[in-house]
Amino acid sequence: MSLPFILVLAMGVLFACGIYLMLERSLTRVLLGFILLGNGVNLLIVLTAGRGSAPLTDGVDLSTVGMSDPLPQALVLTAIVITFAVTAFLLAMIYRSWRLVRADSLQDDAADLQVAITRIIDSEAEASTEYDDTEFGDEAESPIVGAVDLDQDGRRVDRITAPGPSTTEREDDR
Repeated sequence: MSLPFILVLAMGVLFACGIYLMLERSLTRVLLGFILLGNGVNLLIVLTAGRGSAPLTDGVDLSTVGMSDPLPQALVLTAIVITFAVTAFLLAMIYRSWRLVRADSLQDDAADLQVAITRIIDSEAEASTEYDDTEFGDEAESPIVGAVDLDQDGRRVDRITAPGPSTTEREDDR
């Protein structure tokens, strides 16, 4: 096995373990998963950089051929700083949660669940098509007050309360 293959395998394991830990309800496991994911990203950036030589020169060949691109090293340093900052933030959240609740895991709030269920019920009610109303303007089954008269006949036809000739028969009578 070659070294790049082993590093790709290690990167895959870091990503898999990191995502698995981030899906848990425990805040400490979320923190550990984030740290593993950050290390996996750092390894990914290093692997995409190509050969692992010094950023400026290899010491022998002073031309541009002996130099490697310093951008991947700069990106890894930036990723390390960002991972450290988010880790410190997550540690502060975990500490605050522990001080307030004396528990490390997240609990479902009953009021939040009720709001979520109400939103689902409301969205299902809005999506239902109990009536077939394809008319717009003042001739709809439930028109908006002040709706525009789209066919410009000057009258509002109420199909619900006034049984009568169909729309095509009314047009033939004109």
